[in-house]
Amino acid sequence: MTTNLKFEFGKVGVLFGGRSAEREVSLMSGKGVLAALQSKGIDAHPFDPAERSLAELAAEKFDRVFIALHGSYGEDGTLQGALEQLGIPYTGPGVMASAIAMDKVMTKRICLSHDVPTPKFAVLDSETTTADQLQAIATEFGLPLMLKAPHEGSTIGIAKVEQKSGMQAGFDLCAKYDSVVLVEQFVKGRELTVPVIGSGRHARALPIVEIRAPQGNYDYQHKYFSDDTQYLCPAPLDEVFTKRVQVLAVNAFNAVGCTGWSRVDFMIRESDNEPFLLEINTSPGMTSHSLVPMSAKVAGTDYEDLCVEILRLAKLELKPSQHLKGN
Repeated sequence: MTTNLKFEFGKVGVLFGGRSAEREVSLMSGKGVLAALQSKGIDAHPFDPAERSLAELAAEKFDRVFIALHGSYGEDGTLQGALEQLGIPYTGPGVMASAIAMDKVMTKRICLSHDVPTPKFAVLDSETTTADQLQAIATEFGLPLMLKAPHEGSTIGIAKVEQKSGMQAGFDLCAKYDSVVLVEQFVKGRELTVPVIGSGRHARALPIVEIRAPQGNYDYQHKYFSDDTQYLCPAPLDEVFTKRVQVLAVNAFNAVGCTGWSRVDFMIRESDNEPFLLEINTSPGMTSHSLVPMSAKVAGTDYEDLCVEILRLAKLELKPSQHLKGN
């Protein structure tokens, strides 16, 4: 079997590390994926775009690559565009879908147009927004509310504001990471995430994971390093509601144009059990604490086989003839 996989995939690059604020997490994800693929007999090699150039990537002559990069320069469509130019098939969504999903504001706008609900939101300029405007937005949205750097992930550049006096500090934190700050109505309730694998009508939702963090604070530490966060998979939901959330996840995945695999995050409002999309992660974590492997395991797929399945879905958006013709 291992010989067949080596023949099927050829020389494989695992791209991890990178230059984003999520480098540390990407290093953990990539090392896990690399070990998993190698354990299956696949000719897999590490490649860190922060330490090596695109010319070196081309020189490696990879037959396909597994993208285990998170955040800017890996999950935002820029690398996907380079791989299209080089003609190297890659895992996960293509250029446009990666760029859209990396932008929480654009994701919201597109998903709303496809009847996938998201929390009420507004967008503020990081440089020109005044203290009076911050106070006005707090009054309009009510407290608590969420402030987010819309182009970051892994709970980086996020602040929960519970008093008006905390608006400026929360805004300043997010503004360090982005040119705009997303204001989002706080949804009190249960946090769910739904991995989706496949493409188009073949896209399927895996079992839902419910996240229960201490005091509801699912921050960077609790996401990747703490053992205090509880994960319930499959989430304790009735069958009808489970199906409803999974359908919304697949609809959001397809609305943005995702292919291969992604993870779709929701909040379920406590007052009326209504689901609200938070974001789509197009290169989800693959660490020991990560949720896609957890969900896949419940569905009967172990970590190593999951990595192989994702790798098998690697592709180029452009057809080979378009690459040969250069148009």
